[in-house]
Amino acid sequence: MNEAQVLNEQQPLLYQQLQKSFEHGRLAHAYLFEGDTGTGKKEFGLWMAKHVFCTNLTDNNPCNHCNNCLRINENEHPDVLRVAPDGQTIKVDQIRSLKAEFSKSGVETAQKVFLIEQADKMSIGAANSLLKFLEEPEGKVLAILETTSLAKILPTIQSRCQVLHFQPLVKEKLVHALVESGINKNTAGLLAELTNSFDKAVEISQDEWFNEAREITQQWFDYMIKDDLQAFVYVQKKMIKVFKEKDQQALSFDLLLAYYRKQLTESIAKEQLKRVIEQQAQRVELILKARQKWEANVSFQSVCEQLVIRMIHPKT
Repeated sequence: MNEAQVLNEQQPLLYQQLQKSFEHGRLAHAYLFEGDTGTGKKEFGLWMAKHVFCTNLTDNNPCNHCNNCLRINENEHPDVLRVAPDGQTIKVDQIRSLKAEFSKSGVETAQKVFLIEQADKMSIGAANSLLKFLEEPEGKVLAILETTSLAKILPTIQSRCQVLHFQPLVKEKLVHALVESGINKNTAGLLAELTNSFDKAVEISQDEWFNEAREITQQWFDYMIKDDLQAFVYVQKKMIKVFKEKDQQALSFDLLLAYYRKQLTESIAKEQLKRVIEQQAQRVELILKARQKWEANVSFQSVCEQLVIRMIHPKT
């Protein structure tokens, strides 16, 4: 798929909305892109920058081949500037430098485009400095701010921008994107149960610990679906040794839920006996309750052992 098709696939409503804005010359001077990592915010920002400067628009889309498109892709266009956190924050000096560029006319045209990544990480000083510009923009400017946390953006900045919400990727699209990136389909399906962010899914898949944890949980699941009491022994033998940290233990519940939900979905699709489907649904409920106990600070080992007993002997 070409760039336009990918964007339209990821965020069809936003793609169509922005295309109409370009067609009718109704672009806002500032946009605030809000949504999870991996939902296309950065790609849309670059696409808009290219749309502004492309010398060979094709079907109202950047050509990606002209000199301007190529330089934007390589972060080398003098009238397209990007700001990202310097360490943990975006500092006031970075915004002041940006404003100095705002005040100049474009190097090659009258237009300038600015992209601010992780805008929620602006310091108070930086945010207030940017606000003054957004209230009184100078020259022909398009500003695009990106954030994963709208609540951390000053309401006064939000009010000066057109806020666009990026929807989480639906599972089918995320699985397809992960398979296209080289991840096998089974792993892609599991990752899509754990996160709706493409970037996060790829990051998880590249973690050696995750791949071990996935295999350990798969074995635990296999014992439990066979009502094998080895599942109880396995908690002490493997689970508590692999899942040591709090975030790792949280992932163990997510993985187990993913395996059971997959089994339940397949059973429903195959129209298996109502009794079988009800049992699987009950086990999903047991996992959710076990996680609640763990979140209430009951020890991970105790919660896992109790879960096994309730799975295999539901009346106890």
